[in-house]
Amino acid sequence: MKLTTTTQVSVDGVMQGNGASDDDRRSGFERGGWALGAGDNETRAFINQTYQSANAFLFGRWTYELFAGYWGVREDLENPIVGALNTRPKYVVSNTLTDAQWADTTVLSGDVAAAIGELKARPGGELQVHGSGVLIRWLLANELVDEMNLLIVPVVIGQGTRLFPGNGPDIALDLVDSRADSKGVTIQVYRPAGRPQYATG
Repeated sequence: MKLTTTTQVSVDGVMQGNGASDDDRRSGFERGGWALGAGDNETRAFINQTYQSANAFLFGRWTYELFAGYWGVREDLENPIVGALNTRPKYVVSNTLTDAQWADTTVLSGDVAAAIGELKARPGGELQVHGSGVLIRWLLANELVDEMNLLIVPVVIGQGTRLFPGNGPDIALDLVDSRADSKGVTIQVYRPAGRPQYATG
C-alpha cells in the first residue's frame, strides 16, 4: 500500500487546532477553528474522494481518539468520510493504548517501523494518515511517506504546532499536482524525493 498523508496547514505551517475552536488547546493554543469552512465545493470533493480512496487508516493516538469521538460515533455511512472511517481497517500507533473502542482498530506498538513496513508491503491501495502531526513527523524522519497532500489555508496563525519542526530532516519534494480553489485554498500533492541539493559555491 502507498502511505499518504493529508494535512490542512496555514501559510505559516501550523496544523494545530484546524477544526473546532476548542479541539486542541495544548500548550495554551487559543486560535483554533482556523480551517473550519475553508475551501469551496471542489476542495470538499477532493477531501471526500481522498477518504474514499483509502484502504486503511493510520493514526497517532491523539488524533485517533479525537476522530473516534467524532466520526466513530456517527451512523450516517452515506457520508463519504463517515462511511470510509467506519468500514475500513484502522491502525493507531501507541505504546499505552490497550483498549481501542473503535471497531476494526489494531494498536501498533513496539517496532512500529516494521509493522508499518508490513502494511506498506501489502499489494495496492492507500494507507492514509490524517492529522497526526507527531506521527507524520516520525514517518517523514523514517522515510516511510510515499505522498503528501497539503491543503494550505490562506491564513497566518502565528502560534501553534507546525507540521514541519523548526529543526528536523531535510527532504526534497517532487510536485505531483497543484491547484487553487475559489476561496484561495491551495492543494499541493508532493512525493518525497530524497535529500535536497544545496549550492556549493
